[in-house]
Amino acid sequence: MSHSKDAYYVPHGTKWPIVGSIGMLLLMVGASNWLNGNGNAKYMFYAGLLTLIFMMFGWFGLVIRESQQGMYNDQVGVSFRMGMVWFIFSEVMFFAVFFGTLFYTRMLVMPWLGGEGAGAATGEYLWSGFDAVWPNNGPANIGGDFDIIPAFDVPLLNTLILLTSGFTITMAHWALKKANQKGLVIWMALTVLLGCLFLYFQAEEYIHAYTELGLTMGSGIYGSTFFMLTGFHGFHVTLGTIMLFVIMIRSAKGHFSEENHFAFEGVAWYWHFVDVVWLGLFVFVYVL
Repeated sequence: MSHSKDAYYVPHGTKWPIVGSIGMLLLMVGASNWLNGNGNAKYMFYAGLLTLIFMMFGWFGLVIRESQQGMYNDQVGVSFRMGMVWFIFSEVMFFAVFFGTLFYTRMLVMPWLGGEGAGAATGEYLWSGFDAVWPNNGPANIGGDFDIIPAFDVPLLNTLILLTSGFTITMAHWALKKANQKGLVIWMALTVLLGCLFLYFQAEEYIHAYTELGLTMGSGIYGSTFFMLTGFHGFHVTLGTIMLFVIMIRSAKGHFSEENHFAFEGVAWYWHFVDVVWLGLFVFVYVL
């Protein structure tokens, strides 16, 4: 352990990396076998999931305790920030692939199958008379009939909710830098509430899509891309809301100061990233 600004903190030996590796192995092997029809593999999947949750509680708890004990110096803080930047960059690439799939399908594949440009022969030989419109339920109506979700209904409401949450977490950061703990906790609580509201309305939207609109994962390429993009975003909102809740509890316990609050900043960066991704989803999935 070192408090020097010139010395780098070297962590002690810990079991958490191997615990996390075992959890990931169980999770991925279980998931792949479950998807391929092995019903018993779901128990391996759940065991891996529980192992990862156990690892996260243990490892993050250890880091929090070390931080509260003053074991980290400025260089460690720089490493934390660089790690968070690269993590968010990996998330940008993650969603870039999904947006790329959407754009490739709409702008290139649909016209090719309809007989335009370089795909004239392809469209004629594969599906003669293919109707290259968007949204599309696939050749020969393979995805069945469905209706799309109006952009200026629940999606617009969720857009306003996330934009408001971006404001509330900014206000929480401002309160933190002003050493206003009460204001910090209140603004954090509002941000958590808005995250939960977003998830509630998205769940309602999914139920409406499946039960009344006929829009499912099997609704052709449109259904696949719609649920792939919105579903993974909803998963990230769920993770972000959990992180916000943890930061809110830590804020109430007085873990952060005006100068030392990277954990708050890292979660705020992640939440703003989630907001920006949703704006892209709202425009390119719902509106256009």
